[in-house]
Amino acid sequence: MEWYLAALYLTGGLLFCMFIGVPVAVAFITVNVVGAFLFMGGLVGIDQLVTNATTAVTSFALVPVPLFILMGELLFHTGLAARVFDALDKCFGSIKGRLAYLTVAGGTLFATLSGSSIANTALLGTTLLPDMLKRGYKKHMIMGPILATGGLAMIIPPSSLAVLLGSLARIDVGALLIAGLIPGLLLAVLFVVTIAWQIRLDPDAAPGYDTERASMRQILKALAIDVLPMGLVVFAVIGMILLGWATPSESAAFGTLAVLILALLKNVLTLKAIKASLMESLKVSGMMLVIILGSTTFSQIMAFSGASSGLIRFAESLELSPYLLIALMFLIVLILGMFMDQLSIMMLTIPIFMPLILLNGFDPVWFGVVLLLGLELSLATPPFGLLLFVMLSVSPAGTTLMEVARAAAPFILCTLLLVVIVTIFPQIALWLPGLIRN
Repeated sequence: MEWYLAALYLTGGLLFCMFIGVPVAVAFITVNVVGAFLFMGGLVGIDQLVTNATTAVTSFALVPVPLFILMGELLFHTGLAARVFDALDKCFGSIKGRLAYLTVAGGTLFATLSGSSIANTALLGTTLLPDMLKRGYKKHMIMGPILATGGLAMIIPPSSLAVLLGSLARIDVGALLIAGLIPGLLLAVLFVVTIAWQIRLDPDAAPGYDTERASMRQILKALAIDVLPMGLVVFAVIGMILLGWATPSESAAFGTLAVLILALLKNVLTLKAIKASLMESLKVSGMMLVIILGSTTFSQIMAFSGASSGLIRFAESLELSPYLLIALMFLIVLILGMFMDQLSIMMLTIPIFMPLILLNGFDPVWFGVVLLLGLELSLATPPFGLLLFVMLSVSPAGTTLMEVARAAAPFILCTLLLVVIVTIFPQIALWLPGLIRN
């Protein structure tokens, strides 16, 4: 079979299954079984498929995924994350747009403690949205910062999706995790600038109000009790990788242990919180591992059928400039984000993108950061951006999807600007990983 017919069957069959509503995991497995039968010698190919699938999900590199998810769930269900927001709230006084700035500050800090964008967005929405509504903030000043900052958890370590990307694309997971730190913090700064600009254009969007100003002693006490101890978690996850003391898997375990210790010391580690955290972690991790099982074998069938090598030869024949090729890949991710979830996008594109990246001499860690930014952006892409629906679920009754999408638009431009900056100055993403490699 010609390579383009094999590629059409495999990718077309997968997209068709998703289009008619077949769950992602089932779609991958269905296409893989038929593909193995056609391209790998019938029943023998299916036996090989089962062997390959077992190897895919028993990789030690995937250990950080459930641990990062569990870490975020424990922070949420024990109430430690809410305490951080209360402490930061005391630092902002009565400045105009205080809660919008608090959203970015608190969301960025929680992003360094949680590997889930969904958990980050849900926490910000449930914690800050009611008070912002009560204070008279306009809808776009509420939903925009929450949506934007929620997505930071995908870039700032620890990021579950970064671990999956590194594992599946054979990129150094530790380097990729650390590479997202500076771009993520820079993106948070851009969000702050955007909020200030919106308030200047429309002062009524974030009305000022009098609030009891905390004394310096109260601020320092709140920071010391509720924020500073979180530095232990940040050090366990990021610091230990930077210092070379732990692998990503080990740092994920230390990070989870640090959260458990803090919750125990603050007397909030209840049986109910542990049970809820474990159940949510099990659901999300199980879903991810099943999709990984299907997508990894999908990549192997693509290679065995000749579709991957044929696509590479076709891309070479187009003679596109390397950066035009990057722009095309980024556009494909955004378009797919209109219809698919981020994990499915990553699984579908990695087998095609990574050979082309290596062929054109791009640093895979740098490309991993760019791809994560594209995936973060696609979370807010209508009509099916996942964070749009998370935001819609916690918004006031009567809020439409279009209102949520419009609120996210200025912050989407921030992410696009950061992609351009990281492309022009790749060392923004590569400096920290360089410290590990050296």
